[in-house]
Amino acid sequence: MLQTLQKDAIELLKTLIKTESFSKEEHNTAEILNTFMVERGVETIREKNNVWAFNKHFDKSKPTILLNSHHDTVKPNPGYTNDPYDPIVKDGKLFGLGSNDAGGCLVSLIATFLHFYTVENLKYNFCIAATAEEEISGFDGLELIYPKLGPIDFAIVGEPTLMDIAVAEKGLMVVDCVAVGKAGHAAREEGENAIYIALKDIDWIRNYKFERVSPHLGPMKMSVTIINAGYQHNVVPEKCHFTIDVRITEEYKNEEVLKIIEDNIQSVVNPRSVRLRPSFIDPDHALVHAAVTHGAKTYGSPTTSDQALIPVPSVKMGPGNSARSHSANEFVWLIEVEEGIEKYIKVLSEIVL
Repeated sequence: MLQTLQKDAIELLKTLIKTESFSKEEHNTAEILNTFMVERGVETIREKNNVWAFNKHFDKSKPTILLNSHHDTVKPNPGYTNDPYDPIVKDGKLFGLGSNDAGGCLVSLIATFLHFYTVENLKYNFCIAATAEEEISGFDGLELIYPKLGPIDFAIVGEPTLMDIAVAEKGLMVVDCVAVGKAGHAAREEGENAIYIALKDIDWIRNYKFERVSPHLGPMKMSVTIINAGYQHNVVPEKCHFTIDVRITEEYKNEEVLKIIEDNIQSVVNPRSVRLRPSFIDPDHALVHAAVTHGAKTYGSPTTSDQALIPVPSVKMGPGNSARSHSANEFVWLIEVEEGIEKYIKVLSEIVL
């Protein structure tokens, strides 16, 4: 049974690699995933480019575990020397776009779901969700379907972590700011230079220390990443636009951080969104204990995933290595997928059997 699951998962991954699936263009891989599960007797639900299903003996009186990963990819890194859509196997490595991020994780979670699919008298239900638009934090992926999944007790998000377990993940808030001055001629003492106003604000952003520090993720971090002002050398600029990338730990809510920024800078502040929230699971949670029992290390993740859209306890865990994500000649070791399936099953068996 396990060997069949592993073999089928790797063949599915090869098929996914062959199929272009950029964010918002995942319709073909959604069809592949839907067909794969239907052929194995699973009753699926599809909305846009998202496919999900529940275990055969779903019981509304029991809590539900969500298994989620994404099937969209970024565009190929310009440094590719392989064909990104050719699933070459060489020296135990499976090469191809999306092999590591997050195809290996997705097919491993699907295999895990199939392992438990027909098992009766589980303590938990299972929901598998293969979702779209993760790479762009889009609105038509997990966020679209999550309210339709019913109550979720906790979740595993499949991202390449070497099968270690991220117990916390930073949220993301992008904030566009406008420093407003007054235009004038640069040769005379006229106007109020918006760049100088912005510089004062940026200096505060650079040096501000948030009081609460996460034991898992360390201190909060803000970075000014874009700045734009002026249109002519002899005109004092009236406006200066700049953007802040804010990485938020579980010690703060996004709205709280936004208020701190608004209260401390002169520029007008406009958040693009407050929806990408930090994630956290209690280190004493049964899932954490089970993962650690089977060799997983715990850590805090600085990068953002669809965990940010899940309002219940969740972890990020999956085969592969995040250092390979979005890289040229991306690959996943075949043994990583095989062992990932085995470890997912062992960890979840501790909880649901």
